[in-house]
Amino acid sequence: MTSDLNGRTVLLTGGTGSFGTAFAGRLLERFESVTIRVFSRDELKQSEMSERFNGDDRLRFFLGDVRSPERLSRAAKGADFIIHAAAMKQVPACEYNPFEAIQTNINGSQNIVDAAIDNGVAKVVALSTDKAVNPVNLYGATKLCEEKLIIQGNAYAAQSRTKLCCVRYGNVVGSRGSVVPVFKRQVRSGRLTITDPRMTRFWITLDEAVELVLFALENTVGGEVFVPKIPSMRVVDLAEAMAPGIPQEVVGIRPGEKLHESLLTQDEARHSVDAGSVYVVLPEHPWWGTPDRWVGASPLPEGFAYVSDTNATWLGAEELAALVT
Repeated sequence: MTSDLNGRTVLLTGGTGSFGTAFAGRLLERFESVTIRVFSRDELKQSEMSERFNGDDRLRFFLGDVRSPERLSRAAKGADFIIHAAAMKQVPACEYNPFEAIQTNINGSQNIVDAAIDNGVAKVVALSTDKAVNPVNLYGATKLCEEKLIIQGNAYAAQSRTKLCCVRYGNVVGSRGSVVPVFKRQVRSGRLTITDPRMTRFWITLDEAVELVLFALENTVGGEVFVPKIPSMRVVDLAEAMAPGIPQEVVGIRPGEKLHESLLTQDEARHSVDAGSVYVVLPEHPWWGTPDRWVGASPLPEGFAYVSDTNATWLGAEELAALVT
């Protein structure tokens, strides 16, 4: 990112999570006078995050829930940018508490759109997931709705300076809820559980996820979904990398889980471009106008799809071991 965020204010929802902590740390490293408003529900996590960054006064902690439009609007007042990372992410929790997931992931995203437009926020970047592509569980379905709300929010923002976009990426190495902490716990028991030996996933590090969001923040003109070019991995390779020689038990695919994940479908590819390090999904219904930012990017070939088992780039056991140790 070449833009200077010194003197700017960034509202970071879900700011005490794995991504939020990494993102805040990166901004604090790069920009001496940036202000980061950390917006989240858990006062303990906010206290722990403050301690982690030695009480850095560039961090401002806002207790609140994205479900509350009033509190979110107050937090967005005077902000230049919003990074929306707050979400319910656990698949079983979303299935068991469906309306809770809807209120946070869908209604909360609409509140982000309203707060940004009403407060004149310049840019919004919302975090999505490969689970939003052809979703098979409620979590994925709510993130698909989030994408639609954020992208079409540009239509309501057409008379303002606000531009909204999404980033969409795969599993994050070591984040809460990923398989890495599960495997680390299972190593102590001497047995690893594998859902299916054929299973593949996209893989991205927290640093790469942070850089993707910064890229989107700098380059968006409103309405894009930015998809990074990242490697795939086989779950059995990850298990072998973390616990070589330890017995593996196949337990079967869990409800709401796919054998392989997609980041870009053939249908989306028809209105997407290759922009170098990322694919950019362009809006199908840009009622707010069609800026020429991506005119020079290459259209994707006919029939293109970005799926974890047909990916051109793979991480082997040695590379995975280097990432998770």
